[in-house]
Amino acid sequence: MKRTLKYYRIMWLRHDFAAGLSVFLVALPLCLGIALASGAPLYAGLLSGMIGGIIVAAISASSLAVSGPAAGLTTLVAANIIMLGNYQVFLLAVIIAGAFQILLGLLKLGAIANYFPSAVIKGMLAAIGIILIAKQIPLALGYDRPDFWTTGLLNLFSSGNITAFSHHINNASLIIFVVSLVLLGLLRQSFAKKLHFIPAPLLVAGLGILLAFPLKKTQLVNIPTDIFSSISFPEFNQLFSDMQIWKGGLIIGLLATLETLLCIEAIDKLDRHNRITPLNRELIAQGIGNMACGIMGAIPLTAVVVRGAANVDAGARTKMSAITHGVLLLLAVVLIPFVLNRIPYASLSAILLNTGYNLTQPKLYKNVFSLGWKQFLPFILTIVMILVTDLLIGVSIGLLLSVYFIIQNNFRAEYKVTRTVIHGFETELIKLNSNVTFLNKVKLKKALDEVPEHSILTIDASNCNFIDYDILEIISEFENKAKDRHITLNTIGIEKVNVTAIH
Repeated sequence: MKRTLKYYRIMWLRHDFAAGLSVFLVALPLCLGIALASGAPLYAGLLSGMIGGIIVAAISASSLAVSGPAAGLTTLVAANIIMLGNYQVFLLAVIIAGAFQILLGLLKLGAIANYFPSAVIKGMLAAIGIILIAKQIPLALGYDRPDFWTTGLLNLFSSGNITAFSHHINNASLIIFVVSLVLLGLLRQSFAKKLHFIPAPLLVAGLGILLAFPLKKTQLVNIPTDIFSSISFPEFNQLFSDMQIWKGGLIIGLLATLETLLCIEAIDKLDRHNRITPLNRELIAQGIGNMACGIMGAIPLTAVVVRGAANVDAGARTKMSAITHGVLLLLAVVLIPFVLNRIPYASLSAILLNTGYNLTQPKLYKNVFSLGWKQFLPFILTIVMILVTDLLIGVSIGLLLSVYFIIQNNFRAEYKVTRTVIHGFETELIKLNSNVTFLNKVKLKKALDEVPEHSILTIDASNCNFIDYDILEIISEFENKAKDRHITLNTIGIEKVNVTAIH
């Protein structure tokens, strides 16, 4: 125990304190911006960052991952807050999401992300990026009504909304937004590498604070100076009043789980020491964190790629860097809330627009298209359906299309038909591969029906390990049809596999 504490103390002094400070500077504006994009109180994003940094990091076995509010959940969070009509009721859904994640971890289902096609997951993240970008436009114009996001993406830019936005254009906000975007673009250039040690979101927020002084009419962040007296707590008496609470909680839990597992996989690949994070323990840590978020009035959290990558780049060695970033968030809210309240909304909208762009970059579409139509169609369909309907329906339809392609490939893979003419007789060979399931039933039946009269048919199962009973039944039924149609039927290895299938 003493040796472990000594190791953590040495790593913290040499590496993890500096890395934690760097991650804190990245996380601070993102926590505010994601809360803003989610339609939640701004302090809820900061609380989520604190819980992710302190509670989740302490329980997790990941050395480098950093948890907090995630851009990928903003659309779902905003939709659920609107649907449930009450932020205190929404917090119940966050608690349910956390409990669901704990259950997944206890059932050792950490590998669940592997069962979702990557094309669908990429499509989901790209759609979230598009929605995130769209939501920043009114804020960039200075629109001061946070409830504008109530009609979905298709109606966001309707004539009525455009008129409303135009009447609320604030030149000061627009200037800060444009300057912030330009700064973000410049910081990506090679000549700005000397400033890489300063996080871009922090520079943008700092520039916004400076510009807000001469441009006094811009909208500023408004966090209570004592947020702990302003926290909203869940209304537990409403827990069983509406099944939408449970539905929303399960969907949030599933999406948060997918984002977390994908992030953990990415961060583990960046670890120079090749440490592997136990996924089931990570799900339990995330679940406890999300239950804490719901109880304490925060928005849901996940492991986040941006913060995890920043942690690795800053030279972190242990999870003490993530804990340090959480403690620094807490100290910032307690000691310098007046500084946070000088950050313009326009700066946060520029940061979030950049985050959304990173989720849906043109090169992503190009890369997926290069993989072929069976990857691109589920990807693009997932995006379109999420934008037209909602996240759950969009992902479900994209998943169904991916499953269709899998089934189609299975039809082609499990048997092969070869037609030849020997001594004037038509001869057909149906060679079954390793496993033939009921998925092949329709196509195999059609192939047998197309065998011409007065021909020879051989069904070869010598390489087959398993044949579904439905397939055996079709072959058995065809034996009677073959006699009536004067087809000579030969079977190889069917009897062996038949015994295996029955027993």
